[in-house]
Amino acid sequence: MPVPKHIFDPPFNIVRASHVVLDVKDLAASRAFYETTIGLHVEDADKNAVFLRGVEERQHHSMVLRQSSASSCRRIGLKVGSEEDLDRAAAFFQSQGLPAAFVEAPYQGRTLHVSDPWGTPLELVFNLEKREILLQQFTHYRGVRPQRLDHFNVFAPQVQQSLDFYASLGFRLTEYAEEDGPNGRIAAGWMHRKGNVHDMA
Repeated sequence: MPVPKHIFDPPFNIVRASHVVLDVKDLAASRAFYETTIGLHVEDADKNAVFLRGVEERQHHSMVLRQSSASSCRRIGLKVGSEEDLDRAAAFFQSQGLPAAFVEAPYQGRTLHVSDPWGTPLELVFNLEKREILLQQFTHYRGVRPQRLDHFNVFAPQVQQSLDFYASLGFRLTEYAEEDGPNGRIAAGWMHRKGNVHDMA
């Protein structure tokens, strides 16, 4: 049960969880749920997508709902520290034989699509358009009023290898669950970049 080593000089700098892109089969019903029941603020919308954020967030969106024929998590968004980190990230993923491509994304600056070795789709970005904070604009409060997107839970086919991979990107293990028995493996792990309990589990 090897605990990943902390990497203090990763190949590029991820600073925190940023946003998530979800494919949904019924865009209107999904919008109603996340806007009214959950209480996220709709920042922009069209017939193909809805962009939402929490009341404490300054970036344009932390959740994107996209009309699709099947429901899925299309991308997990991570914010990097600089424009140069996007180029360093592209070079790193390409050096590992992993897909990496710059794409256009609404309300975002340069956006890099990559995948981890097990196919988890990631979206790296440095700049998102800024919006006014809504924390004290109480007319926007609905549902449970989430303040921000905080972290992701990811099901991993190989937990130990996944922990090692994300540790190589600078994520630090804050806690873990171990299987019973003398040869117990790590069954789950919580890792962070921004300094709280975790950005990714």
